[in-house]
Order: sequence, then C-alpha cells, then structure tokens
Amino acid sequence: MGRSNRMFEVIQVLRAARKPLTAQGIAERLEVDKRTIYRDIAALQAMRIPIEGEAGVGYVMRRGFDLPPLMFDADEVEAIVVGLALLQRTGDAGLQSAAASVGAKIAEVLPKETGRSIDAKTLHVSPWGAAAPGIDMKALRRAIREERKLRLGYLDGGNQPTQRIVKPIAVVYYIEVAVLAAWCELRGDFRHFRVDRIASMKILAERFTGEGVALRKNWELTQPLKDEAS
Repeated sequence: MGRSNRMFEVIQVLRAARKPLTAQGIAERLEVDKRTIYRDIAALQAMRIPIEGEAGVGYVMRRGFDLPPLMFDADEVEAIVVGLALLQRTGDAGLQSAAASVGAKIAEVLPKETGRSIDAKTLHVSPWGAAAPGIDMKALRRAIREERKLRLGYLDGGNQPTQRIVKPIAVVYYIEVAVLAAWCELRGDFRHFRVDRIASMKILAERFTGEGVALRKNWELTQPLKDEAS
C-alpha cells in the first residue's frame, strides 16, 4: 500500500471510530508497523487534519471533518456500481471485501445527490460465477505484486499431483474459474494453473524482482490462455 493510500485509510479508520484508537490498533488493521502510523499521523496533523491525541493514549478525529467530494456524473457512478458488483463472480473473497469497502468510501465522499446512486438498487449483477478457491487469493495477488516465487501443489488435467516452482505474473478471472499465469521453472515456459486445482501454495523468500513487467509482456504476446498446466 502506498503512503498516500495508507494515510487516507488512517483518516477513514479514525472517522469511523467511536472511541480513541491507539497507533498499535490502527497498525494492526492496516497491517503495517506502529512507527509507520506514528509518522503518518504526524504528517496528517501537519496538514491540519484534525486528529487529536498522543502516543500511548490514543487518537480521535475531531467531529465535523469531511473529505472533499468526488466529482462523478451519474453514468460514472453506475459504472462503478456494476464494476464492483461484478467482483462477486470472481470467487475471490478478498476482492469482494475490498469492493464493499471501496463502495462505502466512494458513497461517503460523493455529493449527496450523486452518492445516493450507489445505494439506489437500480442495477443488479448476478452473483453466479467461480466457486471460492481453496487458496488465499489475497496472498497470491500479493506475491504477484511483490514478485515472489511460489511453490505450488497442483492437480493437472488428468487429476495427477505435481509440484511446481513458479514466478506468478497475473490472475485471469473467467466466469467459471480463475487462472494463475506464471513462468514455470520445471517446464521453462509459461503455464496456466486453475486456482481451484491448486492444492497447496507457499510463498517463497526468493524473488524475481524487476522481471515481472517483461514476463507479462512476453506472456501477452506469445501465450494463448489455457485452463491447466502440463
């Protein structure tokens, strides 16, 4: 999470709190170090964001503080509503939870009349889609962002178990299944792994820092999407 996004999250957490929150409590919610929260709060206070409190006691947001409204027209708001709802079809619980949080944040800072469109219930998306996978998709997406290798225990198309060390580069969400695109060290080539067939996944300490962009470009140019590894 970038610093600006994290500072926005700090503001949101404090605005929603009904009692003072310690830096440790905020840090646990945002999965960062306590000292990072101290620095963020000091920076926000320097920007005249009305956060009151001190280390060891807790922090509160002075009532009445509002973020500036976002300027979306009605069509843009409806695009957001449908896009967030479509995430129900991915089977990715982490993305679904994030979508609900995004919708709430956007509705909170939209001008009143426009913001009502998010909760108007005039647009519906069928939740039918991929089943929830047995692996932690949030951890998988983090491994892609951080360019960390994975050790996969996988059941191939013939239902035979195999072990692979891969460089994960993308997740492709189909209606019925999600597929991990990766560079497979065993095959020395790109392979596609259905996430519902990944029996185990371990994030390794070894990274492939700086290779992700080039791997994705080559994958996009040379690889037809397949459902399973071979």
